[in-house]
Amino acid sequence: MMRKPSVCQKIEPELVATAIGDADTTTAARVETHVRACAPCRQDLARYRAIDSAVGAWRGAPAPAEELVGARLTSRLADLRRRTLVYRIFPSPLGPILIARSEEGVSCIEYLTGGSDFAHSRLSRVEGVEALLDGAEVEALYRELLEYVEGRRTQLEWPLDLRLARSEFHRAVLQATARIPYGAVRSYAGIAGVLGKPAATRAVAQALRWNPLPIVVPCHRVIGASGALTGYAGNRVMLKQRLLAVEGVQARKAEHDFRVVREAMYARDHDDPAYCLPTCGSIGQRSLAGLTLFASRERAEAAGLTPCTDCRPDLHPIARN
Repeated sequence: MMRKPSVCQKIEPELVATAIGDADTTTAARVETHVRACAPCRQDLARYRAIDSAVGAWRGAPAPAEELVGARLTSRLADLRRRTLVYRIFPSPLGPILIARSEEGVSCIEYLTGGSDFAHSRLSRVEGVEALLDGAEVEALYRELLEYVEGRRTQLEWPLDLRLARSEFHRAVLQATARIPYGAVRSYAGIAGVLGKPAATRAVAQALRWNPLPIVVPCHRVIGASGALTGYAGNRVMLKQRLLAVEGVQARKAEHDFRVVREAMYARDHDDPAYCLPTCGSIGQRSLAGLTLFASRERAEAAGLTPCTDCRPDLHPIARN
């Protein structure tokens, strides 16, 4: 994130003290003089006052000792920083997208439907979060996201803040999904198996329905055990198909949905260190519950796999149409 000017960093504790009513007259006057000339700090002061009003303040308590005041200010400032997310809404080939981040990392990517302003965002309804419009903080993320969507980048190496995960299980699902390699797909049942909860396929699907970080936590790479591209971003399956196509994963239109073209993909069986042709052994007849499929040999080998010594995909690669 962009650093504030040193004068703004220095005065920030005094902004908090003024907002919560702990500043002396001299400090308050200095803050007022500063914010008249500094719009970002003026916004911060207004935001701190609004949060202080919402969470309450210890107005009626006796004046604490100086060291307690300092500790209290430090604690309050840390709390405000933890609550704050900066966001901006951008146009994209996939429609308007909101990107938000905290000091810890990217915390929200959201496809906006019904409108392209913050009021149409789920983030606007999340309790315990103070969202601040600040395009400069996320501009670089937007550029990288566009490069990814347009196929000019294969990795989004962003620090992630999973604060919007709804439970520890949800967090675990997001973390497992984030490990699916570029150009690969795995089933919901496969994610459940990775988590040691093979009966939790439906719970995995429900958790990914509320993925706060689509694209960077690539739930578009998670499919049904039959190969069907089941729901995505409010059942916008075409978006899922489009993102997979960028990664080289072929999907064929079926009667009611899209399905990955298994015969055009290499397969990994569970945690086997090798990748196989789709016709190797019994792989072609099995569900995807225990398989990971790769769009190309290059993608499989980029994930650290080696060619199967039985079917030799390195000597007999899949013929491309």
